[in-house]
Amino acid sequence: MKVPVKEEFLKRMKELLKEEYEAFLKEYEKKPQKGLRVNTLKIDVENFKKIAPFEIEPIPWCPTGFYYEKEEKAGNHLYHVLGLYYIQEPTAMAVVEVLDPKPGEKILDVSAAPGGKTTHIASKIGDEGLIVANEIDRKRIRALEENVARMGIRNIVLLNERPERLIQAFEGYFDKIVVDAPCSGEGMFRKDPAVRRMWSLNNVLSCSITQRNILRSVAPLLKRGGILVYSTCTFSPEENEGVIKKFLEENPEFEVVESELSHFFDKGHPEWVDGPKELEKCMRLWPHKVRGEGHFIAKLKKNGEDVNVNFKRKVEKKKHQKELELFYQFADKYLDLDFKILNLQLDNNFVYHVPLDLPELKGIRIYRHGWLMGELKKNRFEPSHWLAMGLKTSQIKRVLELDKFQREKYLNGETFELDEEDGWILFTAENFPAGWGRVAKGVVKNYFPKWLRDIEVWEE
Repeated sequence: MKVPVKEEFLKRMKELLKEEYEAFLKEYEKKPQKGLRVNTLKIDVENFKKIAPFEIEPIPWCPTGFYYEKEEKAGNHLYHVLGLYYIQEPTAMAVVEVLDPKPGEKILDVSAAPGGKTTHIASKIGDEGLIVANEIDRKRIRALEENVARMGIRNIVLLNERPERLIQAFEGYFDKIVVDAPCSGEGMFRKDPAVRRMWSLNNVLSCSITQRNILRSVAPLLKRGGILVYSTCTFSPEENEGVIKKFLEENPEFEVVESELSHFFDKGHPEWVDGPKELEKCMRLWPHKVRGEGHFIAKLKKNGEDVNVNFKRKVEKKKHQKELELFYQFADKYLDLDFKILNLQLDNNFVYHVPLDLPELKGIRIYRHGWLMGELKKNRFEPSHWLAMGLKTSQIKRVLELDKFQREKYLNGETFELDEEDGWILFTAENFPAGWGRVAKGVVKNYFPKWLRDIEVWEE
């Protein structure tokens, strides 16, 4: 086999899979499956198919998902930089499809970085509803923010908190919760040598404890009648059926429910953990059965009568109006947007639009209060890349499509000459927002974000 895997892992898989083991083993001789998901906040699937930069093939369980084979890095293509798609492992796309978010719902992504589930949820609910994306790891939350900004998500709050502390603000608040739990990563063996090296049975058992603790912490945050989806990218029963078995014992108000997508996948295995028959409703996505690296998914419903709790934020006197005047001046000059409907908040000179029905978050570690409009600097407002990516070109008064020469300069973070009046301009590429520039005396100061400049962008 091409991928070296620890013997202890292989022995365990042979005992579990029996006659299917050889087919499973042969998958390690193949290349990992590549997938991308269209960002329908910016472009619909049919129009993306017309401009797709490489051959794509539909993923059966995800209407916006596609396999691709091209060897060039899809993450370096112009359309990726512009937020038209998100690169995601194909079986991972099934998680949010099972969750089935609807516009208007309040949804929690507990372990959100780097953003695959969060951005998928956003494409489902659009601007109607709220996403609370939490990531405990301070190092990983930066990647989450960058992906949220690139995809242009507006109705979101980013938290950097331990799951057990979220109950202070969110008890009984969410319609749906997704727990894509940290795991031993057995489904990542084909593409990540580090995960293969780190694998051990002790790590599997340690992960299962963490997973149970996360579920225990977030169960009270779900409304009665709400849906919680638990998933991992690993195969071990201890982290999958075993975790759900223990959770059901501790939380009898929950039950495993059938997903409409279950016909695509294998059933769960209650016999592996001496669990109840309802664990068969869990789903296993095996790499030798579907085109993907592998996943486990359980869809849980919280039964009982919902308790009406008023989570509305207290009406407070508008603060920082003098400082926010700098934003209003910018908005009046450059935005064709009813910015008065925005719920603006200033924090450390950062200007946010905060979702209106967000509860009081006192004592919760907030990474981003909402959609980041920009920052107040030296008596002026500087718009964020997130603002540029979250707006449509029709909502901006000064828009300029970059020609090929200008585009190369802009994406590399360089200045270039431009015969336009001084001030801010939204630059576009292929008529999609690319970012801000500020003209001063015929020269463009480049505000394309530094975290995207390191990418060697290619296009057809």
